[in-house]
Amino acid sequence: MQKSFLLFLYIYTFFSLKVNCQNLKLEILGNTPTETKILDSLIYKKDHIDFISIKTETDSIQKQLYFKGYIENNIIELKKNNDSVFKAKYALKRKFDLIHIYFDKTHITESVLNKISLKTTDAYLKLRFTEIENTLRFINQEISKNGRPFSKLKLSNIEIKDNKTLSARLDIDSSEEKRTINNITIKGYDKFPKSYLKYFLKIKPNQTFNLTKIKKQTELLQSLKFAQEVKPPEVLFSKDSTTLYLYLKKAQSNSFDGFLGFGTNEETGKIQFDGYLNLNLTNNLNFGESFKLLYKSDENDQQTFQTNLSLPYLFKSPIGIDLALNIFRKDSTFSTVNQSLKLNYQINSKHKIYAGIIKEESSNLLEQNTTSSILDYTKNFLSLSYEYISPNINNLFPIKTYFYIENNLGNRKDTNETQKQNLINLNTYKIFNLNNRNSIFIRLNGGFINSDSYFDNELLRFGGINSIRGFEENSLFASLYGVINSEYRFQLNNSIYLHSVIDGAYYENKTLNLQEKLISYGFGFGILTKSGLFKLNYANGKNENLPFKFSNSKVHISLTTVF
Repeated sequence: MQKSFLLFLYIYTFFSLKVNCQNLKLEILGNTPTETKILDSLIYKKDHIDFISIKTETDSIQKQLYFKGYIENNIIELKKNNDSVFKAKYALKRKFDLIHIYFDKTHITESVLNKISLKTTDAYLKLRFTEIENTLRFINQEISKNGRPFSKLKLSNIEIKDNKTLSARLDIDSSEEKRTINNITIKGYDKFPKSYLKYFLKIKPNQTFNLTKIKKQTELLQSLKFAQEVKPPEVLFSKDSTTLYLYLKKAQSNSFDGFLGFGTNEETGKIQFDGYLNLNLTNNLNFGESFKLLYKSDENDQQTFQTNLSLPYLFKSPIGIDLALNIFRKDSTFSTVNQSLKLNYQINSKHKIYAGIIKEESSNLLEQNTTSSILDYTKNFLSLSYEYISPNINNLFPIKTYFYIENNLGNRKDTNETQKQNLINLNTYKIFNLNNRNSIFIRLNGGFINSDSYFDNELLRFGGINSIRGFEENSLFASLYGVINSEYRFQLNNSIYLHSVIDGAYYENKTLNLQEKLISYGFGFGILTKSGLFKLNYANGKNENLPFKFSNSKVHISLTTVF
């Protein structure tokens, strides 16, 4: 019985104290009904556990009033109204709406002042009272960008100018010497190619220290396949030096891509298979280099072999080199060899320009040439091109915007004559993000040969999974073509997405005097697995004058493995 009584007494005492501690109320009012209405618009804590909490809250309310322009406000009284309610009474007095801040114009540039002030003269800047704190913070950030991270700002000589306006003096303490980056230390990936620091990230020793800009620049690493930022950069300040620490890690950047496609042959009615393999090796020598190898064989007895070697920042300069070889063979009709050498210049992380030479040779493989549209020829071109890449923070879709245009000028020489030619290639796409799950993908690619005459073996080739879907790989030959691909994408999670397929194309073939419009539709999905990105597309394509046939459908399967 005694134990039960003690337990009851303990529970009663504990909960009684808890209820009492949480039952204090704070009410605030002004010296006039108008002031009370203004106080009611403030956000403050009304329930408290003790008097110390109430006192802290009344001080916080007073600070809110200061920021709103009631700098003369004071607490008239704070008293206990009854056992659980405390009342605080404030006198707000005058409200100041504006402040004139006088400054030394040698410390603040005119461009900074124009961003923050209602009115600027040679002597002062005019601000709304509520903007003072954010403005001083902004000015301090701008001063820090000029290599003075420890600068301090304060207002002095605060005086009343009139009933609505104050005046003050802006004091800036930036007596420290201007900071520059003396050393750059990379942690986690010691062999990271240093040229990428200087020309890609634009971070180098002896440049003015600006931590905000550095953080923004290191975010560009997301567009590099072979390196990732582990955590934000850090800085070690000593008396006479500034050391920047970057925390990186080497990422898997090699990829193997292949697909298997099958469809029904219109002539034989049998199922035919086609496919390709695409190997990309990136930064294996820690130089930022890349090597690409593509081999493709399809149902039209066409074979394609391509290699490309890219070496960036040669001799620690912003100039790189691209070497490419492209061999195409059309059954036993003709073969074409295309070789190119281009120099590239990385303007910044997104923009790059190219200039170089291209040589192309084509041979007629027919034992008896029954057509005059396939001839031996040699081409020599000067090439200029531009590339823009904007990364996307998404494992499924790593690039948000891509734009590439190439213009080639030169001559084609055959057994009979030499002709001037112009060749233009365009490839661009963009992802429009509607929200976290829904997006629209639009791609446009095309090409154009400007010449007085055309050979079948020099025409542009398109069609297939990387062009207009629902058609056989490289089955369409054109002197001019344009393809638009569109997808509505719905992302189920971080590794699975579904999409529609609606493609359209227009092309001309001057050797056949042909002009046609094409359309295809279908659907597909992609799954990001441990092995890589698996994609499946189903598409049915047709000429504008022909009906859709289920037998013309194509199913394309591909798997991109990163290692």
